[in-house]
Parts: sequence; C-alpha cells; structure tokens
Amino acid sequence: MAANVLGIGRVGSVEVFVRQQWTRVVANLLDDRLLIGLDDTSSSDHESPGGGGAGLTATNGASPKIDSADRGGPRITVESTLPDSIAGQKRVVRVHKEDNNGLGISIKGGKENKMPILISKIFKGMAADKTEKLYVGDAVLSVNGEDLRDATHDEAVRALKRAGKVVDLEVKYLREVMPYFKKSSVLSEIGWTNEVYGFKDGGTSRSLSHGDQKASIPLRLSHICRNPNLSDASVLTMGHSSISCVFELQSPDLKHRCLLRCADEHTATQWFNAIHSVVHSLASQSIKEVNSMIMKGSGNEEIKHMGWLSEQVQSQQENLRWKPVFAAVTCTDLHLYDSVPAIKEEWDRPAHTHSLLTTRLVHSGKQPSTLPFSCEILTFGTRSGTRNGVEAHVFRVEMQRDLSSWTRALVQGANNAVLIIKEVSTAVQWQGQKCRLTLHFENGFTLSEPQQQSTDAKEAFRCVWSYPYEKLRMSADDGSRLIWLDFGEAGEMELDLESNPKPLVFILHSFLAAKVSRLGLLA
Repeated sequence: MAANVLGIGRVGSVEVFVRQQWTRVVANLLDDRLLIGLDDTSSSDHESPGGGGAGLTATNGASPKIDSADRGGPRITVESTLPDSIAGQKRVVRVHKEDNNGLGISIKGGKENKMPILISKIFKGMAADKTEKLYVGDAVLSVNGEDLRDATHDEAVRALKRAGKVVDLEVKYLREVMPYFKKSSVLSEIGWTNEVYGFKDGGTSRSLSHGDQKASIPLRLSHICRNPNLSDASVLTMGHSSISCVFELQSPDLKHRCLLRCADEHTATQWFNAIHSVVHSLASQSIKEVNSMIMKGSGNEEIKHMGWLSEQVQSQQENLRWKPVFAAVTCTDLHLYDSVPAIKEEWDRPAHTHSLLTTRLVHSGKQPSTLPFSCEILTFGTRSGTRNGVEAHVFRVEMQRDLSSWTRALVQGANNAVLIIKEVSTAVQWQGQKCRLTLHFENGFTLSEPQQQSTDAKEAFRCVWSYPYEKLRMSADDGSRLIWLDFGEAGEMELDLESNPKPLVFILHSFLAAKVSRLGLLA
C-alpha cells in the first residue's frame, strides 16, 4: 500500500497526557510505529492551555513515583530513594528471565552516541524489576562477563538477547546522567515493546539516543479507538469539543495506553485515519505469521480474519460502556480474546468461542451514539444459539472499511463453514421414540431410527422420513426443548431435542442462508 495512502511520514507538533497533564511533543508516524519526541518549543513539565491541544496526547497510565507504575508501566528512579552505597559502586545483579519474557528493561546509549550503555526503563513486574537491585541510570558494564564498556547500542542489544535465562549484569549507577533522564522522563512513560509477540517488525531503531530522544509506540496489533472510556479526572473536565479531539492507543496486551488529543476535530480525524491505516495494514500482515505459529504441529484451524473490536457491556452501575476485545475468525469459529495472545497456548484458549454455524449477523451499520459528543457510531450485532439459549453481542468498529470487512468475514465464514461441515446430526425423540435427526446441506432433513439387530454401522439407522428444504413451510421452537417443522401436506413434525433447540435452529438458518447465497452466485 502506498505511503501517501497510509499517511506514513506524517509529522506534527502534538500533546501527550502524562502525569495528569498535557505535554507538548512532536509525533512522527512511521510504517510500523509512532515516534514521540520532545518539542523544544515547550517545556516537558509545562501544561499546555486547556481546551484544544496542538496535536496528539498519550499516557500509559504510569505514575511518576517510584515503583507505582500502573498496569506494567516503566519504573522511574528517584535519586533520593537510592541507597547511599549504590552511587559510583560496581554491582553484579543476577536476573532470572521468565518464560516468554525478556529482562524487562530498555537501554540507550552506546559507543556511537559517545555514551555508556544505560538502563533507560525498567518495566514493572518483569524480571529486572523483581530483583529490586537495578535502577534507571545504571550503566551496564558487562553481560555474563562480556564487556560492554566499548559496545555500540546494537552490540549491547545482541549481547542481552543471547544471554540466556540467567543473566549476570555488572552495573554502575552514574549520578551525572540523571539530569538527562529527568529531561526525558516524560518520554520514559510513553510507549511499549512488542518483543513478547515475536513479530518481525521493520528496521527502525527503537533506541533513545542522547541527541535524538524519542519514545516508540509499536502499532502492530495495537488497539486504536475514538470515544475511549475516560476516567482520568483531568480528561473528564474537558469540554465536549475537546473530548471529541481525543482518541486512544492501547498495547496488544492492554497493559499500556496512550490518550491522543488534537487541536480540533478535523486534525484529530486526519491523525486517527493515518494511524488506523497503518494499524490495519500491519494486522493484515500479521495473519500469516500468526497462522505459521498456531498451525505448526497441531490441528488448529487457519485464521481468516482478525483484529480489535469494542464490545458493548453493562457495568455494575448499569451504564453501557465499550470493552476492547480481540477477535479472530477461523474456518468454522469466531474466537474472542481479552487481549492479543502472545503464544500458541494462548491462541488455543479464547475467552469465548462461537461456532459460525450457530452464529447469525443480525445488523450492520450506523446507530445513534450514547455519547453526547458523537452523533453516530458504526456497529454490528450477532446472535448465537447456545445450550443456554440465544447469546447476543454488539460490537463497535471505527471505520466503514472495518465494518465491511467484519460483515464479509462473518457472512462468508458462515457460508464456507456450511460447505466444510455439510452435515449435522442430533439425537431427538419423535412420537415417543428415540431417533436421530440429520440436516444435510444438499439432502435436507432425515429422521432415522436405530435398528436393534444390525451390526453394520452403516445400517444401524433406518430412515423414517426425509424431506428436502423446499418442502419446509415453517419452523418454530419453544426455547426450551421442542422444535416444530412444518412440511406442508406432509404435516407438522414435533421433535423433542431434550435440550435447548436454539443451536439447531441457528444451524438450520445457516444451511438455508448458504443455499440462497449459492443460488445467487449461480444466477
């Protein structure tokens, strides 16, 4: 896709919401991330005038206080909290990596920047943070005995990556670099890393060099939305005209967030559309890599479509709100996850799964918004037949192309699932006799009864009656266990499924819809 279509290369003076205030920065949209740098025309501690910002705003929810970073944000070192024995002393700190996670630090500096290798971030709850012996501002002198005093940034990164699960870091806290870190502390609270997902991102440097301070927000599989659920008091005090200029980015694991604000709604729309285009393009590219991971050595189904949705849920206060969910459509199922799975085992354990055969798209389009500063939103609704009855969902998307792609994925997915499965059978009672009802895509309805004397599996059931779909005049159910099939002159058949009939009702609808679709294609 052409760069001018995606908006790659867009640069602008923007704001970030950090530490309960808006701070002006410069944003640069690249092909796989958003870079945020300090705006030299504005102090990083200055709160921009309220009402309308100059561009974007961001935060990951972290507090500036040591060890109080919220939801996995970076830990900020405050000099007064350091033990007296730390400054200027060499230390060796042993770090035990956890499965599928790195050290939990970011580094900057290097020989090319005329700086030592410095720890610039320590991520809350990860391996380095758990030692409680490492600090932002520590110079990394060696890794498992490998000297890094004269290393470039890339050499240091490679040394850390090949260090293994047990890593001995020789470090020394440098008090003289702290003024530099204080200047860039705003940037240290912005952005995240996608290393746990193992994606092959582009070659853009993620480091923060001494002369070019930038925070990185990886966009691959990030969640982007307008009208986010806002709870920060400073944000809620904005007028509706300002809130309409706000949109949000969240990391794939939803542990980090970025609130983005622009000077006016038109500028916000331009930025949102440009970033959304990059996110959309990266999600499409990621499907191949995810399929390569989940289908290796297993019978998992190929993912046909995936991405973020916002699901309408009701809070304990009876208020409706929108909750991010990550969804994936396979050949036969719709999987819903609480966040983007990082490893194969997480892909195998969705929070909810709905068979496409028993799921129906009931609406797709615009609907009035419950938010006072937004007139309309784009939504689609699904209803699924389950053993507990009908389960309904309403999902919000951000762009018309999202709505079209999800509508197409669900409708075509259900039709293709019918062609793959073709036949469904279930135990029923008919006229007090235990039987088997079979729905076949080509042949219609067949009721069979077991033959007690038969030892041949193929002859274990004898056909009692069979009707093509064309004979069906009407169907109904009691929502509990009974279903009625009216075949016109042949009469009405009452069947007892001994369980909720809704799954069978929805499967019948899917079979009929697939036949209509095929007739339309052949016409």
